[in-house]
Amino acid sequence: MAMHEEEVLGKAYDAVLMRRLLGYLRPYWRQVLLALVAIVSSSVLQLAQPYLMKVAIDDYISAGNLQGLERIAAIYLVVLISSFLLEYLQTWTLQITGQKIMFDMRMQIYEHLQRLDLQYFDRNPVGRLMTRVTTDVDVLNELFTAGVVSVFGDIFLLIGIMTVLAGMDWRLAVVAFTVLPLIALVTQWFRRNVRESYRNVRMWIARINSFLQEHITGMSTVQLFRRERRSLDAFQAVNQGHRDANVDSIHYYAVFYPAIEVVGALSTAMIIWFGGRWVLGGTLSVGSLLAFLLYSQRFYRPISDLSEKFNILQSAMASSERIFTLLDTPVAIVSPPVTLPRAAAPAPHHGHIVFDRVSFGYNAGDYVLRDVSFEVKAGERVGIVGATGAGKSTIINLLLRFYDVTGGRILVDGIDIRQMDMRELRRLFSLVLQDVHLFSGTIASNIRLGNLSIDDRRVKIAAASVHAGSFIEQLPGGYATAVAERGATLSVGQKQLLSFARALAFDPRILVLDEATSSVDTETELLIQDALHKLMASRTTIAIAHRLSTIQDMDKILVLHHGQLRESGTHQELLAKRGIYYKLFQLQYRD
Repeated sequence: MAMHEEEVLGKAYDAVLMRRLLGYLRPYWRQVLLALVAIVSSSVLQLAQPYLMKVAIDDYISAGNLQGLERIAAIYLVVLISSFLLEYLQTWTLQITGQKIMFDMRMQIYEHLQRLDLQYFDRNPVGRLMTRVTTDVDVLNELFTAGVVSVFGDIFLLIGIMTVLAGMDWRLAVVAFTVLPLIALVTQWFRRNVRESYRNVRMWIARINSFLQEHITGMSTVQLFRRERRSLDAFQAVNQGHRDANVDSIHYYAVFYPAIEVVGALSTAMIIWFGGRWVLGGTLSVGSLLAFLLYSQRFYRPISDLSEKFNILQSAMASSERIFTLLDTPVAIVSPPVTLPRAAAPAPHHGHIVFDRVSFGYNAGDYVLRDVSFEVKAGERVGIVGATGAGKSTIINLLLRFYDVTGGRILVDGIDIRQMDMRELRRLFSLVLQDVHLFSGTIASNIRLGNLSIDDRRVKIAAASVHAGSFIEQLPGGYATAVAERGATLSVGQKQLLSFARALAFDPRILVLDEATSSVDTETELLIQDALHKLMASRTTIAIAHRLSTIQDMDKILVLHHGQLRESGTHQELLAKRGIYYKLFQLQYRD
Protein backbone atom coordinates (compact mmCIF):
# COMPACT_ATOMS: atom_id res chain seq x y z
CA MET A 1 0.00 0.00 0.00
CA ALA A 2 1.14 3.55 -0.71
CA MET A 3 2.84 5.39 2.12
CA HIS A 4 0.52 7.80 3.92
CA GLU A 5 1.92 11.00 5.37
CA GLU A 6 0.31 9.91 8.67
CA GLU A 7 2.92 7.14 8.79
CA VAL A 8 5.87 9.54 8.84
CA LEU A 9 6.91 10.67 12.31
CA GLY A 10 9.65 13.14 11.49
CA LYS A 11 11.78 14.52 14.31
CA ALA A 12 11.02 13.69 17.93
CA TYR A 13 11.52 17.40 18.65
CA ASP A 14 11.62 20.32 16.25
CA ALA A 15 12.41 23.74 17.72
CA VAL A 16 10.83 25.62 14.80
CA LEU A 17 7.56 23.71 15.10
CA MET A 18 7.56 24.11 18.88
CA ARG A 19 7.95 27.89 18.59
CA ARG A 20 4.94 28.01 16.27
CA LEU A 21 2.95 25.82 18.65
CA LEU A 22 3.81 27.99 21.63
CA GLY A 23 2.42 30.92 19.66
CA TYR A 24 -1.05 29.50 20.26
CA LEU A 25 -0.45 29.87 24.00
CA ARG A 26 0.25 33.61 23.82
CA PRO A 27 -3.40 34.77 23.93
CA TYR A 28 -3.85 32.70 27.08
CA TRP A 29 -0.56 33.51 28.82
CA ARG A 30 -2.34 34.48 32.05
CA GLN A 31 -4.03 31.08 32.30
CA VAL A 32 -0.74 29.34 31.44
CA LEU A 33 1.10 31.33 34.08
CA LEU A 34 -1.59 30.47 36.64
CA ALA A 35 -1.29 26.77 35.76
CA LEU A 36 2.50 26.94 35.96
CA VAL A 37 2.34 28.54 39.43
CA ALA A 38 -0.14 25.84 40.52
CA ILE A 39 2.12 23.08 39.18
CA VAL A 40 5.26 24.40 40.89
CA SER A 41 3.36 25.03 44.13
CA SER A 42 1.93 21.51 44.04
CA SER A 43 5.43 20.12 43.54
CA VAL A 44 6.67 22.09 46.57
CA LEU A 45 3.86 20.63 48.68
CA GLN A 46 4.75 17.13 47.48
CA LEU A 47 8.30 17.77 48.63
CA ALA A 48 7.01 18.96 52.00
CA GLN A 49 5.02 15.82 52.84
CA PRO A 50 7.93 13.37 53.47
CA TYR A 51 9.86 16.08 55.30
CA LEU A 52 6.90 16.62 57.65
CA MET A 53 6.94 12.88 58.35
CA LYS A 54 10.64 13.14 59.24
CA VAL A 55 10.02 16.05 61.60
CA ALA A 56 7.09 14.27 63.23
CA ILE A 57 9.17 11.15 63.95
CA ASP A 58 12.48 12.72 64.91
CA ASP A 59 11.28 15.78 66.83
CA TYR A 60 7.97 14.74 68.37
CA ILE A 61 7.28 10.97 68.36
CA SER A 62 10.79 10.14 69.57
CA ALA A 63 10.48 12.83 72.28
CA GLY A 64 6.88 11.89 73.20
CA ASN A 65 5.65 15.42 72.41
CA LEU A 66 1.98 14.85 71.52
CA GLN A 67 1.16 18.57 71.38
CA GLY A 68 3.77 19.17 68.71
CA LEU A 69 2.60 16.05 66.87
CA GLU A 70 -0.92 17.46 66.64
CA ARG A 71 0.49 20.63 65.09
CA ILE A 72 2.44 18.62 62.49
CA ALA A 73 -0.67 16.57 61.73
CA ALA A 74 -2.68 19.75 61.20
CA ILE A 75 0.01 21.15 58.89
CA TYR A 76 0.08 17.85 56.99
CA LEU A 77 -3.72 18.02 56.56
CA VAL A 78 -3.47 21.58 55.25
CA VAL A 79 -0.77 20.45 52.81
CA LEU A 80 -3.00 17.63 51.53
CA ILE A 81 -6.00 19.92 51.07
CA SER A 82 -3.85 22.56 49.38
CA SER A 83 -2.38 19.90 47.05
CA PHE A 84 -5.89 18.85 46.06
CA LEU A 85 -6.94 22.44 45.33
CA LEU A 86 -3.77 23.14 43.33
CA GLU A 87 -4.22 19.92 41.31
CA TYR A 88 -7.81 20.91 40.59
CA LEU A 89 -6.75 24.43 39.56
CA GLN A 90 -3.98 23.08 37.35
CA THR A 91 -6.20 20.50 35.63
CA TRP A 92 -9.12 22.88 35.13
CA THR A 93 -6.97 25.71 33.78
CA LEU A 94 -4.97 23.55 31.36
CA GLN A 95 -8.01 21.67 30.06
CA ILE A 96 -9.97 24.87 29.45
CA THR A 97 -6.95 26.46 27.77
CA GLY A 98 -6.48 23.36 25.63
CA GLN A 99 -10.10 23.50 24.47
CA LYS A 100 -9.73 27.16 23.53
CA ILE A 101 -6.54 26.45 21.58
CA MET A 102 -8.25 23.58 19.76
CA PHE A 103 -11.12 25.92 18.87
CA ASP A 104 -8.72 28.56 17.55
CA MET A 105 -6.69 26.05 15.56
CA ARG A 106 -9.72 24.37 13.97
CA MET A 107 -11.15 27.73 13.00
CA GLN A 108 -7.82 28.70 11.43
CA ILE A 109 -7.58 25.42 9.49
CA TYR A 110 -11.17 25.53 8.24
CA GLU A 111 -10.88 29.17 7.26
CA HIS A 112 -7.75 28.34 5.27
CA LEU A 113 -9.43 25.34 3.64
CA GLN A 114 -12.24 27.58 2.40
CA ARG A 115 -9.73 29.87 0.71
CA LEU A 116 -7.75 27.16 -1.07
CA ASP A 117 -8.37 26.59 -4.76
CA LEU A 118 -10.16 23.48 -6.02
CA GLN A 119 -6.95 22.10 -7.49
CA TYR A 120 -5.69 21.55 -3.94
CA PHE A 121 -8.75 19.40 -3.17
CA ASP A 122 -8.18 17.48 -6.40
CA ARG A 123 -4.76 16.42 -5.06
CA ASN A 124 -5.69 15.76 -1.41
CA PRO A 125 -8.30 13.19 -0.30
CA VAL A 126 -11.14 14.43 1.89
CA GLY A 127 -10.35 11.86 4.59
CA ARG A 128 -6.81 13.19 4.98
CA LEU A 129 -8.03 16.78 5.32
CA MET A 130 -10.61 15.73 7.91
CA THR A 131 -7.81 14.07 9.87
CA ARG A 132 -5.99 17.43 9.98
CA VAL A 133 -9.01 19.14 11.57
CA THR A 134 -9.92 16.34 13.98
CA THR A 135 -7.28 13.80 14.98
CA ASP A 136 -4.19 15.97 14.57
CA VAL A 137 -5.71 18.85 16.52
CA ASP A 138 -6.69 16.42 19.31
CA VAL A 139 -3.07 15.26 19.51
CA LEU A 140 -1.91 18.86 19.96
CA ASN A 141 -4.54 19.37 22.66
CA GLU A 142 -2.89 16.56 24.61
CA LEU A 143 0.46 18.33 24.23
CA PHE A 144 -0.91 21.58 25.64
CA THR A 145 -2.88 19.98 28.50
CA ALA A 146 -0.48 17.22 29.58
CA GLY A 147 2.88 18.06 28.10
CA VAL A 148 4.28 21.47 27.40
CA VAL A 149 3.34 23.06 30.76
CA SER A 150 3.05 20.13 33.16
CA VAL A 151 6.51 18.86 32.19
CA PHE A 152 7.91 21.72 34.27
CA GLY A 153 6.27 20.19 37.32
CA ASP A 154 7.96 16.82 36.72
CA ILE A 155 11.36 18.43 36.17
CA PHE A 156 10.97 20.68 39.22
CA LEU A 157 9.92 17.69 41.35
CA LEU A 158 12.91 15.62 40.22
CA ILE A 159 15.39 18.43 40.91
CA GLY A 160 13.70 19.19 44.21
CA ILE A 161 13.85 15.58 45.40
CA MET A 162 17.50 15.26 44.43
CA THR A 163 18.32 18.52 46.24
CA VAL A 164 16.45 17.55 49.42
CA LEU A 165 18.00 14.06 49.51
CA ALA A 166 21.50 15.46 49.06
CA GLY A 167 20.84 17.99 51.82
CA MET A 168 19.47 15.45 54.27
CA ASP A 169 22.27 12.87 53.95
CA TRP A 170 24.68 12.79 51.06
CA ARG A 171 25.71 9.19 51.74
CA LEU A 172 22.16 7.84 51.40
CA ALA A 173 21.56 10.12 48.43
CA VAL A 174 24.48 8.45 46.63
CA VAL A 175 22.95 5.06 47.43
CA ALA A 176 19.56 6.15 46.06
CA PHE A 177 21.10 7.57 42.87
CA THR A 178 23.16 4.47 42.02
CA VAL A 179 20.17 3.05 40.10
CA LEU A 180 19.94 6.06 37.79
CA PRO A 181 22.09 4.43 35.04
CA LEU A 182 19.66 1.49 35.01
CA ILE A 183 16.74 3.88 34.70
CA ALA A 184 18.48 5.67 31.84
CA LEU A 185 19.04 2.38 29.98
CA VAL A 186 15.44 1.20 30.44
CA THR A 187 14.06 4.59 29.43
CA GLN A 188 16.23 4.78 26.31
CA TRP A 189 15.17 1.26 25.29
CA PHE A 190 11.53 2.18 25.79
CA ARG A 191 11.77 5.45 23.85
CA ARG A 192 13.55 3.87 20.89
CA ASN A 193 11.16 0.92 20.55
CA VAL A 194 7.93 2.69 21.34
CA ARG A 195 8.73 5.28 18.64
CA GLU A 196 8.75 2.56 15.96
CA SER A 197 5.69 0.95 17.54
CA TYR A 198 3.86 4.26 17.49
CA ARG A 199 4.71 4.73 13.82
CA ASN A 200 3.26 1.32 12.99
CA VAL A 201 0.06 2.02 14.90
CA ARG A 202 -0.43 5.33 13.08
CA MET A 203 0.29 3.62 9.77
CA TRP A 204 -2.43 1.02 10.30
CA ILE A 205 -4.90 3.62 11.58
CA ALA A 206 -4.35 5.57 8.36
CA ARG A 207 -4.96 2.43 6.32
CA ILE A 208 -8.13 1.59 8.23
CA ASN A 209 -9.48 5.11 7.69
CA SER A 210 -8.64 4.99 4.00
CA PHE A 211 -10.22 1.55 3.58
CA LEU A 212 -13.42 2.48 5.41
CA GLN A 213 -13.85 5.76 3.56
CA GLU A 214 -13.45 4.07 0.18
CA HIS A 215 -15.64 1.04 0.85
CA ILE A 216 -18.43 2.73 2.80
CA THR A 217 -18.74 5.36 0.07
CA GLY A 218 -18.81 2.59 -2.54
CA MET A 219 -21.03 0.20 -0.57
CA SER A 220 -23.64 0.04 -3.34
CA THR A 221 -20.95 -1.21 -5.75
CA VAL A 222 -19.68 -3.71 -3.17
CA GLN A 223 -23.17 -5.14 -2.74
CA LEU A 224 -24.08 -5.05 -6.43
CA PHE A 225 -21.04 -7.09 -7.46
CA ARG A 226 -21.28 -9.37 -4.36
CA ARG A 227 -17.86 -8.39 -3.03
CA GLU A 228 -18.91 -8.45 0.65
CA ARG A 229 -16.76 -11.48 1.49
CA ARG A 230 -13.68 -10.19 -0.36
CA SER A 231 -14.08 -6.74 1.23
CA LEU A 232 -14.47 -8.33 4.64
CA ASP A 233 -11.32 -10.41 4.13
CA ALA A 234 -9.40 -7.32 3.00
CA PHE A 235 -10.62 -5.37 6.05
CA GLN A 236 -9.70 -8.28 8.29
CA ALA A 237 -6.11 -8.12 7.04
CA VAL A 238 -5.89 -4.37 7.68
CA ASN A 239 -7.61 -4.65 11.06
CA GLN A 240 -5.33 -7.51 12.07
CA GLY A 241 -2.28 -5.42 11.20
CA HIS A 242 -3.62 -2.64 13.44
CA ARG A 243 -4.25 -5.09 16.26
CA ASP A 244 -0.76 -6.60 16.01
CA ALA A 245 0.83 -3.14 16.00
CA ASN A 246 -1.04 -2.27 19.18
CA VAL A 247 -0.02 -5.57 20.77
CA ASP A 248 3.62 -4.68 20.10
CA SER A 249 3.04 -1.29 21.68
CA ILE A 250 1.42 -2.93 24.72
CA HIS A 251 4.48 -5.19 25.06
CA TYR A 252 6.84 -2.24 25.44
CA TYR A 253 4.60 -0.52 27.97
CA ALA A 254 4.15 -3.80 29.85
CA VAL A 255 7.94 -4.10 30.15
CA PHE A 256 8.78 -0.46 30.85
CA TYR A 257 6.52 0.34 33.81
CA PRO A 258 7.24 -2.87 35.76
CA ALA A 259 10.96 -2.37 35.01
CA ILE A 260 10.79 1.09 36.56
CA GLU A 261 9.00 -0.42 39.56
CA VAL A 262 11.70 -3.11 39.92
CA VAL A 263 14.46 -0.50 39.74
CA GLY A 264 12.58 1.56 42.32
CA ALA A 265 12.23 -1.49 44.55
CA LEU A 266 15.95 -2.15 44.18
CA SER A 267 16.66 1.43 45.23
CA THR A 268 14.32 1.04 48.20
CA ALA A 269 16.05 -2.17 49.26
CA MET A 270 19.46 -0.49 49.10
CA ILE A 271 18.17 2.49 51.12
CA ILE A 272 16.76 0.14 53.77
CA TRP A 273 19.98 -1.93 53.87
CA PHE A 274 22.45 0.92 54.13
CA GLY A 275 20.15 3.34 55.93
CA GLY A 276 19.15 0.72 58.47
CA ARG A 277 22.79 0.02 59.24
CA TRP A 278 23.44 3.73 59.72
CA VAL A 279 20.39 4.10 61.93
CA LEU A 280 21.62 1.25 64.10
CA GLY A 281 25.05 2.91 64.14
CA GLY A 282 23.50 6.18 65.31
CA THR A 283 24.61 8.23 62.26
CA LEU A 284 21.13 8.50 60.69
CA SER A 285 17.76 9.19 62.27
CA VAL A 286 14.69 6.97 61.76
CA GLY A 287 12.75 9.95 60.41
CA SER A 288 15.39 10.63 57.78
CA LEU A 289 15.32 6.98 56.69
CA LEU A 290 11.53 7.08 56.32
CA ALA A 291 11.72 10.39 54.43
CA PHE A 292 14.30 8.87 52.07
CA LEU A 293 11.95 5.94 51.37
CA LEU A 294 9.02 8.27 50.68
CA TYR A 295 11.10 10.55 48.45
CA SER A 296 12.47 7.60 46.48
CA GLN A 297 8.90 6.45 45.75
CA ARG A 298 8.06 9.93 44.46
CA PHE A 299 11.29 10.09 42.47
CA TYR A 300 10.40 7.42 39.89
CA ARG A 301 6.86 8.62 39.18
CA PRO A 302 7.92 11.79 37.28
CA ILE A 303 10.49 9.71 35.36
CA SER A 304 7.67 7.50 34.09
CA ASP A 305 5.58 10.59 33.36
CA LEU A 306 8.41 12.17 31.38
CA SER A 307 8.74 9.02 29.27
CA GLU A 308 5.02 9.17 28.53
CA LYS A 309 5.30 12.86 27.70
CA PHE A 310 8.03 11.97 25.22
CA ASN A 311 5.42 10.00 23.26
CA ILE A 312 3.02 12.95 23.47
CA LEU A 313 5.75 15.29 22.23
CA GLN A 314 6.67 12.93 19.39
CA SER A 315 3.10 12.57 18.13
CA ALA A 316 2.54 16.32 18.53
CA MET A 317 5.57 17.09 16.36
CA ALA A 318 4.25 14.81 13.61
CA SER A 319 0.73 16.25 13.82
CA SER A 320 1.92 19.85 13.95
CA GLU A 321 4.12 19.32 10.91
CA ARG A 322 1.12 18.08 8.93
CA ILE A 323 -1.10 20.92 10.17
CA PHE A 324 1.46 23.63 9.42
CA THR A 325 2.10 22.11 5.99
CA LEU A 326 -1.60 22.62 5.29
CA LEU A 327 -1.66 26.12 6.76
CA ASP A 328 1.47 27.08 4.81
CA THR A 329 -0.07 25.98 1.51
CA PRO A 330 -0.32 29.22 -0.47
CA VAL A 331 -3.73 30.37 -1.66
CA ALA A 332 -3.28 30.37 -5.42
CA ILE A 333 -6.46 32.22 -6.37
CA VAL A 334 -7.01 35.47 -4.49
CA SER A 335 -8.68 38.81 -4.92
CA PRO A 336 -6.49 41.75 -5.96
CA PRO A 337 -4.51 43.25 -3.05
CA VAL A 338 -6.32 45.92 -1.08
CA THR A 339 -3.46 48.33 -1.79
CA LEU A 340 -4.28 48.19 -5.50
CA PRO A 341 -7.49 49.71 -6.87
CA ARG A 342 -9.92 46.91 -7.59
CA ALA A 343 -12.08 46.97 -10.66
CA ALA A 344 -15.56 48.20 -10.01
CA ALA A 345 -18.39 45.67 -9.94
CA PRO A 346 -20.24 45.33 -13.24
CA ALA A 347 -23.25 47.56 -13.66
CA PRO A 348 -26.69 46.02 -13.13
CA HIS A 349 -28.35 44.10 -15.95
CA HIS A 350 -25.05 43.39 -17.73
CA GLY A 351 -23.44 40.00 -18.26
CA HIS A 352 -21.13 40.36 -21.22
CA ILE A 353 -18.54 37.55 -21.27
CA VAL A 354 -15.42 37.28 -23.44
CA PHE A 355 -12.92 34.41 -23.60
CA ASP A 356 -9.79 35.87 -25.19
CA ARG A 357 -7.33 33.19 -26.42
CA VAL A 358 -7.78 31.15 -23.23
CA SER A 359 -5.56 28.13 -22.59
CA PHE A 360 -5.56 25.95 -19.49
CA GLY A 361 -4.21 22.65 -18.16
CA TYR A 362 -4.86 20.99 -14.81
CA ASN A 363 -1.33 19.58 -15.01
CA ALA A 364 1.71 21.38 -16.36
CA GLY A 365 2.07 20.83 -20.09
CA ASP A 366 -1.19 18.89 -20.39
CA TYR A 367 -3.63 21.40 -21.87
CA VAL A 368 -7.38 20.87 -21.61
CA LEU A 369 -8.21 24.09 -23.48
CA ARG A 370 -6.07 25.57 -26.24
CA ASP A 371 -6.46 29.11 -27.53
CA VAL A 372 -10.24 29.28 -27.00
CA SER A 373 -11.92 32.57 -27.93
CA PHE A 374 -15.63 33.40 -27.97
CA GLU A 375 -18.06 36.10 -26.87
CA VAL A 376 -21.35 35.88 -25.00
CA LYS A 377 -23.31 39.11 -25.20
CA ALA A 378 -25.40 40.39 -22.31
CA GLY A 379 -28.69 38.51 -22.18
CA GLU A 380 -27.55 35.99 -24.80
CA ARG A 381 -28.24 32.27 -24.37
CA VAL A 382 -25.30 30.07 -25.32
CA GLY A 383 -25.03 26.29 -25.32
CA ILE A 384 -21.76 24.37 -25.16
CA VAL A 385 -21.51 20.82 -26.47
CA GLY A 386 -18.76 18.35 -27.17
CA ALA A 387 -17.57 14.85 -26.43
CA THR A 388 -16.51 13.79 -22.94
CA GLY A 389 -13.19 15.44 -22.07
CA ALA A 390 -13.57 18.20 -24.65
CA GLY A 391 -13.23 20.90 -21.94
CA LYS A 392 -16.86 21.97 -21.45
CA SER A 393 -16.89 21.94 -17.62
CA THR A 394 -13.40 23.48 -17.58
CA ILE A 395 -14.83 26.59 -19.22
CA ILE A 396 -17.26 26.94 -16.31
CA ASN A 397 -14.51 26.36 -13.74
CA LEU A 398 -12.41 29.10 -15.32
CA LEU A 399 -15.33 31.51 -15.66
CA LEU A 400 -16.14 31.21 -11.95
CA ARG A 401 -12.41 31.37 -11.20
CA PHE A 402 -12.24 28.04 -9.42
CA TYR A 403 -9.02 27.79 -11.44
CA ASP A 404 -6.95 30.50 -13.10
CA VAL A 405 -6.23 30.46 -16.80
CA THR A 406 -2.80 29.34 -17.94
CA GLY A 407 -2.86 31.70 -20.89
CA GLY A 408 -5.15 34.40 -22.23
CA ARG A 409 -7.84 36.16 -20.23
CA ILE A 410 -11.54 36.10 -19.37
CA LEU A 411 -13.51 39.34 -19.30
CA VAL A 412 -16.85 40.02 -17.65
CA ASP A 413 -18.32 43.33 -18.78
CA GLY A 414 -14.90 44.32 -20.08
CA ILE A 415 -13.03 43.57 -16.84
CA ASP A 416 -10.48 40.79 -16.43
CA ILE A 417 -11.93 38.52 -13.74
CA ARG A 418 -8.49 38.39 -12.06
CA GLN A 419 -8.92 42.11 -11.33
CA MET A 420 -12.30 41.60 -9.69
CA ASP A 421 -13.02 40.89 -6.05
CA MET A 422 -13.78 37.18 -5.69
CA ARG A 423 -17.03 37.73 -3.81
CA GLU A 424 -18.22 40.31 -6.33
CA LEU A 425 -17.37 38.03 -9.23
CA ARG A 426 -19.15 34.98 -7.91
CA ARG A 427 -22.14 37.02 -6.81
CA LEU A 428 -22.90 37.48 -10.51
CA PHE A 429 -23.49 33.77 -11.07
CA SER A 430 -25.84 30.98 -10.16
CA LEU A 431 -24.52 27.54 -10.99
CA VAL A 432 -26.53 24.34 -11.39
CA LEU A 433 -24.44 21.17 -11.58
CA GLN A 434 -25.27 17.65 -12.58
CA ASP A 435 -24.19 16.33 -9.18
CA VAL A 436 -26.26 18.35 -6.72
CA HIS A 437 -24.84 18.92 -3.24
CA LEU A 438 -27.38 19.44 -0.46
CA PHE A 439 -26.45 20.31 3.11
CA SER A 440 -27.98 19.04 6.33
CA GLY A 441 -30.82 21.36 7.28
CA THR A 442 -34.26 22.05 5.80
CA ILE A 443 -35.59 22.36 2.28
CA ALA A 444 -35.84 26.15 2.70
CA SER A 445 -32.31 26.52 4.12
CA ASN A 446 -30.91 24.57 1.16
CA ILE A 447 -32.57 27.00 -1.23
CA ARG A 448 -31.49 30.23 0.49
CA LEU A 449 -28.08 28.90 1.69
CA GLY A 450 -27.86 31.31 4.60
CA ASN A 451 -28.74 34.41 2.57
CA LEU A 452 -31.19 36.13 4.92
CA SER A 453 -32.26 38.58 2.22
CA ILE A 454 -34.06 35.67 0.54
CA ASP A 455 -37.29 35.50 2.53
CA ASP A 456 -39.80 32.66 2.57
CA ARG A 457 -41.84 34.28 -0.20
CA ARG A 458 -38.85 34.35 -2.58
CA VAL A 459 -38.02 30.76 -1.67
CA LYS A 460 -41.53 29.61 -2.58
CA ILE A 461 -41.60 31.65 -5.79
CA ALA A 462 -38.28 30.19 -6.91
CA ALA A 463 -39.44 26.65 -6.10
CA ALA A 464 -42.73 27.17 -7.94
CA SER A 465 -40.92 28.58 -11.00
CA VAL A 466 -39.07 25.31 -11.53
CA HIS A 467 -42.11 23.21 -10.56
CA ALA A 468 -40.48 22.06 -7.31
CA GLY A 469 -43.22 23.53 -5.13
CA SER A 470 -45.62 20.67 -5.80
CA PHE A 471 -43.40 17.91 -4.40
CA ILE A 472 -42.12 20.12 -1.55
CA GLU A 473 -45.65 20.84 -0.32
CA GLN A 474 -46.38 17.11 -0.29
CA LEU A 475 -43.50 16.48 2.14
CA PRO A 476 -44.50 16.05 5.84
CA GLY A 477 -42.95 19.35 6.90
CA GLY A 478 -43.19 21.22 3.62
CA TYR A 479 -40.36 23.73 3.29
CA ALA A 480 -39.33 22.95 6.89
CA THR A 481 -38.73 19.27 6.09
CA ALA A 482 -35.33 18.10 7.32
CA VAL A 483 -32.81 17.17 4.62
CA ALA A 484 -30.56 14.20 5.38
CA GLU A 485 -26.83 14.22 4.63
CA ARG A 486 -26.31 14.90 0.91
CA GLY A 487 -30.08 14.78 0.45
CA ALA A 488 -30.22 10.99 0.87
CA THR A 489 -34.02 11.01 1.46
CA LEU A 490 -34.74 12.81 -1.84
CA SER A 491 -34.72 11.39 -5.35
CA VAL A 492 -32.15 12.50 -7.90
CA GLY A 493 -34.79 14.47 -9.79
CA GLN A 494 -36.04 16.19 -6.64
CA LYS A 495 -32.51 17.26 -5.71
CA GLN A 496 -32.04 18.61 -9.22
CA LEU A 497 -35.22 20.67 -8.93
CA LEU A 498 -34.03 22.06 -5.59
CA SER A 499 -30.76 23.11 -7.19
CA PHE A 500 -32.75 25.03 -9.82
CA ALA A 501 -34.79 26.71 -7.12
CA ARG A 502 -31.59 27.60 -5.27
CA ALA A 503 -30.04 29.16 -8.36
CA LEU A 504 -33.12 31.17 -9.25
CA ALA A 505 -33.71 32.40 -5.69
CA PHE A 506 -30.41 34.30 -5.87
CA ASP A 507 -31.61 36.08 -9.04
CA PRO A 508 -28.23 35.92 -10.81
CA ARG A 509 -27.01 38.14 -13.60
CA ILE A 510 -25.49 35.08 -15.29
CA LEU A 511 -27.08 31.63 -15.15
CA VAL A 512 -24.76 28.63 -15.67
CA LEU A 513 -26.15 25.15 -16.27
CA ASP A 514 -23.70 22.24 -16.33
CA GLU A 515 -25.56 19.12 -17.49
CA ALA A 516 -28.36 20.43 -15.30
CA THR A 517 -31.19 18.39 -16.81
CA SER A 518 -29.33 15.11 -17.34
CA SER A 519 -30.65 13.56 -14.12
CA VAL A 520 -34.35 14.33 -14.52
CA ASP A 521 -36.96 12.42 -16.45
CA THR A 522 -38.40 13.67 -19.71
CA GLU A 523 -41.61 15.01 -18.15
CA THR A 524 -39.71 16.97 -15.48
CA GLU A 525 -37.27 18.22 -18.09
CA LEU A 526 -40.15 19.68 -20.11
CA LEU A 527 -41.40 21.50 -17.01
CA ILE A 528 -37.93 22.90 -16.34
CA GLN A 529 -37.49 23.96 -19.93
CA ASP A 530 -40.76 25.87 -19.70
CA ALA A 531 -39.50 27.72 -16.61
CA LEU A 532 -36.05 28.36 -18.06
CA HIS A 533 -37.40 29.98 -21.22
CA LYS A 534 -38.99 32.71 -19.10
CA LEU A 535 -36.01 33.14 -16.80
CA MET A 536 -33.27 33.20 -19.42
CA ALA A 537 -34.86 36.13 -21.24
CA SER A 538 -33.48 38.69 -18.79
CA ARG A 539 -30.06 37.24 -18.04
CA THR A 540 -27.00 35.81 -19.73
CA THR A 541 -27.15 32.00 -19.82
CA ILE A 542 -24.47 29.42 -20.51
CA ALA A 543 -25.67 25.82 -20.69
CA ILE A 544 -23.50 22.73 -21.04
CA ALA A 545 -25.46 19.73 -22.25
CA HIS A 546 -25.12 16.22 -23.58
CA ARG A 547 -28.77 16.20 -24.61
CA LEU A 548 -28.82 18.37 -27.69
CA SER A 549 -32.57 18.80 -27.33
CA THR A 550 -32.00 21.06 -24.31
CA ILE A 551 -29.95 23.63 -26.23
CA GLN A 552 -31.46 23.56 -29.74
CA ASP A 553 -33.25 26.88 -29.27
CA MET A 554 -30.19 28.68 -27.86
CA ASP A 555 -29.05 31.91 -29.51
CA LYS A 556 -25.66 30.33 -30.17
CA ILE A 557 -24.06 26.91 -29.74
CA LEU A 558 -20.31 26.39 -29.23
CA VAL A 559 -18.81 23.05 -30.21
CA LEU A 560 -15.63 21.98 -28.42
CA HIS A 561 -13.39 19.19 -29.68
CA HIS A 562 -10.12 18.15 -27.99
CA GLY A 563 -9.93 21.44 -26.06
CA GLN A 564 -10.45 23.68 -29.07
CA LEU A 565 -13.45 25.67 -30.25
CA ARG A 566 -14.19 24.05 -33.61
CA GLU A 567 -17.68 25.30 -34.50
CA SER A 568 -20.08 28.10 -33.53
CA GLY A 569 -23.57 29.03 -34.65
CA THR A 570 -27.26 28.30 -34.22
CA HIS A 571 -28.69 24.79 -34.28
CA GLN A 572 -29.74 25.01 -37.91
CA GLU A 573 -26.48 26.65 -39.00
CA LEU A 574 -24.39 23.90 -37.39
CA LEU A 575 -26.50 21.16 -38.93
CA ALA A 576 -26.05 22.76 -42.33
CA LYS A 577 -22.25 22.66 -41.90
CA ARG A 578 -22.38 18.85 -41.48
CA GLY A 579 -19.41 19.00 -39.13
CA ILE A 580 -18.83 17.81 -35.56
CA TYR A 581 -22.21 19.05 -34.29
CA TYR A 582 -23.96 17.27 -37.13
CA LYS A 583 -22.23 14.01 -36.19
CA LEU A 584 -23.22 14.44 -32.53
CA PHE A 585 -26.78 15.09 -33.60
CA GLN A 586 -26.81 11.98 -35.76
CA LEU A 587 -25.46 9.83 -32.92
CA GLN A 588 -28.30 10.94 -30.63
CA TYR A 589 -31.11 10.91 -33.16
CA ARG A 590 -30.05 8.30 -35.72
CA ASP A 591 -33.13 6.17 -35.00
